[in-house]
Amino acid sequence: MLKRVMVVDDSRIAQLQLQEMLAGTDYQVVACCQNGEEALEQYEKVKPDLVTMDIVMPGIDGLDAARLILKNYPDARVLMISSLAYDDTIDEAKRIGAKGFVYKPFDQKQVLDGIQKAFA
Repeated sequence: MLKRVMVVDDSRIAQLQLQEMLAGTDYQVVACCQNGEEALEQYEKVKPDLVTMDIVMPGIDGLDAARLILKNYPDARVLMISSLAYDDTIDEAKRIGAKGFVYKPFDQKQVLDGIQKAFA
């Protein structure tokens, strides 16, 4: 059975890249969100198995959105995807409960490895 993925990224290009990379795999993109507010609204509706979360977005950023999702849904799986690959950012993502970190620009192998680790 396909695992349901919600992509949260303000870049439409990144959303499309992730959809293309996951097509034909064990993962299906069930929703795309442009920002943290949208992610919080959509999470309850689509109940994804995994959320890929960008960090820098307008409004509620990815770290705060992940923090709120994980607070409300402790079993949620969040995989951070960002070009902000600083130690303090990665540490903060781990601290709030993110299951991993994929660096932009990413390729299919990096994304699939990150997702598989999030489910391990």
